Amino acid sequence: MELYKPEHLEEALKIKREVDTTILAGGTDIMVKLRRPSQVIPEIKKDLLYIGHLKELKGITVNDEIIRIGAATTFDELETSESTPSILKMAIKELACISIKNIATIGGNIANASPAGDAISPLVALDGYVVLRNLKGTRRLPVSQFIVSPGKTLLESDEIIEVIEIINCKFNKEFYRKIGTRRSNALSKVNFVGLALVERDTLMNIRIVFGAVASTIVRDEKIEKTLKNKKIKELKSSINDILEQYAEKIRPIDDQRSTAIYRKNVALNLLKTFLLNL
Repeated sequence: MELYKPEHLEEALKIKREVDTTILAGGTDIMVKLRRPSQVIPEIKKDLLYIGHLKELKGITVNDEIIRIGAATTFDELETSESTPSILKMAIKELACISIKNIATIGGNIANASPAGDAISPLVALDGYVVLRNLKGTRRLPVSQFIVSPGKTLLESDEIIEVIEIINCKFNKEFYRKIGTRRSNALSKVNFVGLALVERDTLMNIRIVFGAVASTIVRDEKIEKTLKNKKIKELKSSINDILEQYAEKIRPIDDQRSTAIYRKNVALNLLKTFLLNL
């Protein structure tokens, strides 16, 4: 196994084009996948390309209401930055212990493509995009489209996630819950993000996102559109109908962390709580 440590992004892209490598930044997801019994060396089948140190992939900037987050920015940096959207900070707070947040990166969390990924639900709710770069240039995809199934993304073999982009939208109601065995250092059994803009007792905008209840993050913009411009009283009177619509979208599985029935019930209860408190 070879470990490549390029000096800049251009060199990393050349290596990615020429060598079949696994990208390594923080390594908190990769090392779990490579875990073997105690005292046994992990079996690494592909060469590793380390990019966690590249300055081009780090930092948070805000220009023209667009927040740009370098893919190798750590969760600790995001949690302490004034530029990070508050709903993303809520998720990061419960993501892991300090030592993990010091090295785990937002790009790695997205690339891992877990439906339980803590940062993915807020990014989908915020209409986040990933900017993918290769030697020919860049392409831009919504986070919701970039992840196609557990562990699978639309990242090409010669590409690296360069930046995550978020349009700084206005919401005055924010709701985040993670249901897990512990407050942090535990994969979500269910996570939920609710964002809303309420003005003069009218729902002007709403985003509803569920994690760990299907093969990918669940968000239905068609349902959201039907809820916009409704009076809050009207919305609350139709909660049961809304829950029925989302019940069809939520299709969890039984696994070692939880059961499908529990996940579905909890997810719908979280949605109900969010709507009742608008």
